[in-house]
Amino acid sequence: MLLHIIARGKIGRSPEAELTERYLKRIAWPVKLTELADRGGKMPASGDSSVTVLLDERGKALSSMALAKQLETWRDGGKREARFLIGAADGHSDPARAEADLLLSFGPATWPHLLARAMLAEQLFRATSILANHPYHREG
Repeated sequence: MLLHIIARGKIGRSPEAELTERYLKRIAWPVKLTELADRGGKMPASGDSSVTVLLDERGKALSSMALAKQLETWRDGGKREARFLIGAADGHSDPARAEADLLLSFGPATWPHLLARAMLAEQLFRATSILANHPYHREG
């Protein structure tokens, strides 16, 4: 299954970009990163066999194990792509939230979108490592 991060804003050359890239390179599954302008820009088309996850402060806070199980369920259910959308400073629209398969939160704190990108990359690496029975994850 393709893990596709679609993020508003350009990360450029920054510490957050380096951290994001470090985790994306470690993921054994296919990964794609698409950057869009803060406003506008054409959202990549999604297929029938994709799921959409919006990072949203009003979403569900999933443990790493729960995220891994969700990815496993989608993968084993025939989904070919999991799209993770990171919004700009104003977040996502109500219609976008309503259409999403999952609203995912990294807790009640407000995170800069560039840092959220690195956090998502790390959690995707951790989740895929869990599914591969890799010792990276230490359940406590």
